[in-house]
Amino acid sequence: MDEELWLEECRPESDGNIPLTMVSRFLLQGSKRVKIIMMQQEAAVFIQAWWRGTLVRRTLLHAALRAWIIQRWWKQQLARQLEKRRRAILDSYARKERAVVKLQSWVRMWHIRLRYCRLVHAARIIQMYWRWHSCHTRGFIQGHYDIKENQMNLEFEISLGSQACRVQQCLSLPIKE
Repeated sequence: MDEELWLEECRPESDGNIPLTMVSRFLLQGSKRVKIIMMQQEAAVFIQAWWRGTLVRRTLLHAALRAWIIQRWWKQQLARQLEKRRRAILDSYARKERAVVKLQSWVRMWHIRLRYCRLVHAARIIQMYWRWHSCHTRGFIQGHYDIKENQMNLEFEISLGSQACRVQQCLSLPIKE
């Protein structure tokens, strides 16, 4: 109880200093007061250690958070670079695929066109021989026409073996003006 009174009397003033009268009274009272001071010093050391530990833990927490933020940013940068590389490789692959498909298309077109030209040439040869044969056995029709203003001039020749007939005609065209 006496210790509690002394503690209340030893409260620091508003500026934080302990009054001198209290200190002198404390020194005169003996070993009990020394124990209280020792307890107060231990308490102060405990509080200071707790506060320093809190500050260290807070500093470590802030450092860990900053490190985590930097690591997260770096991982995002790596992911972006990886995505850019993946996109570039994919674009390169797509370009190569399109080029291969286009080249294959051109080769197929060239083969088909070559085959078509051979067939057309063969058909022309057959038609030529057929027409030559038809002209010599049956006859043929040969002619041309001209269109001038609103009339058409026809001129053609029909040949049947050794006989030939020439026809020339002018037709008026019904053109509205």
